Amino acid sequence: MNTTLELPGTEARRHTLSVGIEGMTCASCVMRVEKALARVPGVQEANVNLGTESATVVADPSVDVAALQAAVEKAGYAVAQEEFDLNIEGMTCASCVARVEKALRKVEGVSAASVNLATEGARVTAGRGVPVATLIGAVEKAGYHASVNKAGRTAAEINRPKDNGGRHVVLAALLSLPLTVPMALELAGVHLMLPGWIQLLLATPVQFWLGARFYKAGWKAVKAGTGNMDLLVALGTSAAYGLSVYQLWAGRDGAAAHLYFEASSVVITLVLLGKWLEARAKRQTASAIRALQVLRPDTARVRRDGVDTDIAVDAVRLGDLVVIRPGERIPVDGIIVEGDSQADESLITGESLPVPKHPGDKVTGGAINADGLLLVRTGAVGTETTLARIIRLVESAQSAKAPIQRLVDKVSAVFVPVVLLIALATFAGWWIAGAGFETALINAVAVLVIACPCALGLATPTAIMAGTGIGAKHGILIKDAEALEVAHGVTTVVFDKTGTLTEGRPVVADMAPAGITREELLRLAASIQHGSEHPLAKAVVDAARAEGVTALPVSGLKALPGRGLAATVDGMDLRLGSTRLMQELNIPLQALRERAEQLQAAGRTVSWLADVGDQPRLLGLIAFGDSIKPGVKEAIDRLHRLGVNTVMLTGDNRGSAAAVGSALGIRQVIAEVLPGEKAAKVAELKRAGEVVAMVGDGINDAPALAAADVGIAMSTGTDVAMHAAGVTLMRGDPALVGDAIDISRRTYRKIRQNLFWAFIYNLIGIPLAAFGLLSPVVAGAAMAFSSVSVISNALLLKRWKPVERARPAASSA
Repeated sequence: MNTTLELPGTEARRHTLSVGIEGMTCASCVMRVEKALARVPGVQEANVNLGTESATVVADPSVDVAALQAAVEKAGYAVAQEEFDLNIEGMTCASCVARVEKALRKVEGVSAASVNLATEGARVTAGRGVPVATLIGAVEKAGYHASVNKAGRTAAEINRPKDNGGRHVVLAALLSLPLTVPMALELAGVHLMLPGWIQLLLATPVQFWLGARFYKAGWKAVKAGTGNMDLLVALGTSAAYGLSVYQLWAGRDGAAAHLYFEASSVVITLVLLGKWLEARAKRQTASAIRALQVLRPDTARVRRDGVDTDIAVDAVRLGDLVVIRPGERIPVDGIIVEGDSQADESLITGESLPVPKHPGDKVTGGAINADGLLLVRTGAVGTETTLARIIRLVESAQSAKAPIQRLVDKVSAVFVPVVLLIALATFAGWWIAGAGFETALINAVAVLVIACPCALGLATPTAIMAGTGIGAKHGILIKDAEALEVAHGVTTVVFDKTGTLTEGRPVVADMAPAGITREELLRLAASIQHGSEHPLAKAVVDAARAEGVTALPVSGLKALPGRGLAATVDGMDLRLGSTRLMQELNIPLQALRERAEQLQAAGRTVSWLADVGDQPRLLGLIAFGDSIKPGVKEAIDRLHRLGVNTVMLTGDNRGSAAAVGSALGIRQVIAEVLPGEKAAKVAELKRAGEVVAMVGDGINDAPALAAADVGIAMSTGTDVAMHAAGVTLMRGDPALVGDAIDISRRTYRKIRQNLFWAFIYNLIGIPLAAFGLLSPVVAGAAMAFSSVSVISNALLLKRWKPVERARPAASSA
């Protein structure tokens, strides 16, 4: 959406709003939307264009975009939205974050704005048509600098310390040292004070050159009608410096104890040091993004017309043949056409061992080709590669806000004004109590300097950056901060069976014909399933091919969701599917029931074949076996040790599901569940008071993943499942589920620790300063290192490592 203000005439003022609309298909839709918009009070004219999918509304100034959006949605359509990523420069504390967010949300058409102090970025959701220049202008008006976050620029680059940051700290320290040494000697009984004019010469460049950043940022805050950390530092140090200049001007140079140049200089030096260390620490929290960025090679060796040529990786096209030599990093996603090798995918999937690669296997850009020459046909380039998608997921999670941050936002919104009032009350209280102007002012300065909204603003995002970064390093991609926060409280993990707990590559383990030969049973089953991509269908077709059985022509093929297939083969009206399907068709199963129960007890999945013609009859059964993934039993046991209950949710028959569940130690098995019922089962567990994580890999798992408190998708599955999940596991290893919960718990613990210390620091430090128990120098040191301590605590998450586990051989299910 965008807004164009028209020049006022003699008539009442009005403005024009442009609203993007999704979901319109015809002229009747246009009329419906126009009528809905025209009914909004204050709207004078509404014109909807189907071609541009937008509406132009002329309305009174009292009409805002929210009212128009509500009218469009009530009419059954959606307002088109798009996201903008901005880099924000100049923020120093949580108050700055609140101010930038407030400025962005005031822009017409903006529905959401989230600003992150740790990444110095903003993510804005706005209606289609809002100019990015308008957003940048709003940020500039609030006193900060904004720019579009271009593709390839990461949080890591934003957080790189400025080149002059360290030099400024050193210069400030060198100028402040002569001021502090005499004070230290004075405490030791040695009276050696510098003349007042020398103290003035040393303190002035620190105050107004090296400390200019505090004045600039503080003045911008004042112009915007708010406050920040820079304003507190500028006011506090200016008061100490000004008092000293007054004392010197009044001819009281001999009373050296009354000059506070060392206080103002040292406070600025310590704050500069704290900000420099903070920037370096923030850079470390973004190391995961940097590690992923360097995985992408700059060039690729492309074979065109039989000639190998090195070109920029951005110039590689879909379908190109890329030659990858031993030891080189793979530049694109694709399929191996020629060659055998092993790939080191540790920095992408967290898998420590090399993965064997053969013709037909997929390779991922960023992995290292170990020891073979590979020819790869390109399947994805640019922003669609796995590596690019991983980077987007990690950046998205690191730039988002956790729900717990809302409390911090509320506090930061009033923090600086409250501190200013406390400082004023401190000054007035000491002066009224007869302590004198100097004592009252210095205590008020200590209050201004000790207050630190920075620690509050950094407490949550730095922990989230560290947690998501360490997760990405070990193959756990966390899509958003909310998923990371919610996962710490998971009480029940629900697993899909096929492809999640098992390899997802079933084979025909047994067949039992009824009234026909074994070859006829296999022929009919293979005919029905020929061409299907379902794992069970592929198993039947592979078995028929292996035994030289030829499929018959099929007509009337129809899928029966969650039950099986229907088709006409060789004049017979056949049904192939589950026990439930046979029961619905009233097919007698007594002839093979005992055999089926034996197979199911052994963990086999049973499908039945029946003829439902004039005389319905059973033709036989086919039993499938699927290998349980290595380490699943250990993964389930670990979840139990973490205090998490386990549930298996599957469409398989009860016998097969119970056998797998028993072998793995899963506490609850829910079998014979149709795909559409999975989400309902998850909802039932949630209604029972459980915090549910759903683990799956298929399209039919997507509704359940979305319904769970936390969806966990295997990257070995479909894009649909990954899109619906809040967490993606880059390896099909269920052990990563326990790792994801462990990372979430540790990250949430760090968030709580950081917030506790940030709040306690201010709750204790400000009263101590107000009561005259802290000098400005001590207060400045404490304030400077409070943010550093919060970030350092978050960085301890980088020491996390997954639990060492054995690699047992796969077992059959």
